[in-house]
Amino acid sequence: MWSVDPRTGNRREQVTEEATAADVDAAVQAAHRAGDSLADRAGRAAFLRAASAELLDAQGEIVPVADAETALGTARLDGEMARTAAQLRAFADELDDGAYLGATVDHADPQRIPPLPDLRRVKMPLGVVAVYAASNFPLAFSVPGGDTASALAAGCPVVVKAHPDHPATSQLCAAALRRAAASVGLPAEVLTVVHGFDAGIALVEHPLVAAAGFTGSVRGGRALFDAAAARPRPIPFHGELGSLNPVVVTEQAADERPDEIGAGLAGSVTQGTGQFCVKPGLVLVPEGAAGDGLLASLGEALAAAPAGPLLDARMREAFLAGVRRRAGLEGVEAPVAAGEGAAENTVAAGFLTVPARRLAEPGPHELLLEECFGPVTVVARYRDAEEAGAVLAVLPGNLTATVHVGAEEAGEEKGRGAELLARLAPLAGRLVVDGWPTGVAVAPAQHHGGPYPATTSTSTSVGATAIERWLRPVAYQNTPEPLLPPELRDGNPLGLPRRVDGRREG
Repeated sequence: MWSVDPRTGNRREQVTEEATAADVDAAVQAAHRAGDSLADRAGRAAFLRAASAELLDAQGEIVPVADAETALGTARLDGEMARTAAQLRAFADELDDGAYLGATVDHADPQRIPPLPDLRRVKMPLGVVAVYAASNFPLAFSVPGGDTASALAAGCPVVVKAHPDHPATSQLCAAALRRAAASVGLPAEVLTVVHGFDAGIALVEHPLVAAAGFTGSVRGGRALFDAAAARPRPIPFHGELGSLNPVVVTEQAADERPDEIGAGLAGSVTQGTGQFCVKPGLVLVPEGAAGDGLLASLGEALAAAPAGPLLDARMREAFLAGVRRRAGLEGVEAPVAAGEGAAENTVAAGFLTVPARRLAEPGPHELLLEECFGPVTVVARYRDAEEAGAVLAVLPGNLTATVHVGAEEAGEEKGRGAELLARLAPLAGRLVVDGWPTGVAVAPAQHHGGPYPATTSTSTSVGATAIERWLRPVAYQNTPEPLLPPELRDGNPLGLPRRVDGRREG
């Protein structure tokens, strides 16, 4: 496995060898044996806090390597490191709280019809989790990222299939997490990293892997999802695959603040050189003078945006080919052409326009409803609300959907803004009003997921409830007190938030 500089296309160093099937088996077997060491909730919390500290201590070494492998810039990566470290601490806080266990006690009630036995339920870890790292977030969605953090918090050992775009970064982060494990008395095998395409296939097929988390392309994610489902014992596969992230700008909003919306859209499209999974890839803008003003602002901002490299040469070629195919469709125009940048290995930002009615028709324009990874967006000009609605009716599932409304529309409980949110809610997991979807805050209320193909499940990969993906509920019926887990015993010896006979406790 070679580390490659996307700015030059040159190899930096050979980091490691691709894992064989035997290597994957050894890693999973070791992780499985280490699983019992994660049983103690307080110990896991200490581990996650130690992992956060180790990453921050190694930031001066990790960030320059990550920048050399991804060209994302040290400022961006410093921020990503802060987010990653904070995410680990946030899951430690969830462990301290204990509410995620969903501990529930219903005492026996022989007078009830039919009689109720003594029932007590709590959530338990699934087992070894396979994590498939993302290319565009070498920290927050990679080896130490949200899938890993939430799985470890749940009590599941993790085997990460590293992304080939940042193998050296992956090794450094894995070393930091393994040092953290050792510092709190846990075996290093609670976290292992493997490299290589074949390793990824072997991992999802391994009989001791109990669940998987993936962030990447629709094609790659769907192949792994199908493999997970085809196993003799299928496993949950929580995949984040692709998202168009539609934006609807009402006529009032375009009329009231065309410059603000145009400039904001440009900033969102070019953030991270357009390599965010929540980049707005389709924007519905009204025809007429108000929409024209917005597009003028958008075009000015995109034309001034600096060209930059993408994560690797393959993604760059896919972006250039994708832009050419879209621009070649009938009725599509490119007021600011996206494509090759002036400097070698770079791409320039731009946008395409198309009459909205084209998107509601079956045919070649359906290509415009697919994600194009990189700094480009499609602006569909609509004549009226009915035409905009026809486009929304044919959209696939998304991570986000955004509306920009006028001041009056924002204050109407049953007006245009409310109508649009009702139309968009079935399409996306997060709805944004008068803002932009890029930037996913790590918070208990966050949801980062959406209908297929955005994700393959209904869960979130960001925020406190991401831990639920790696747990399963177990109910104990008429079980003697000494045989119950401490979480379910009378008197609540662990002081957990629980539901007892229908009432909240703790």
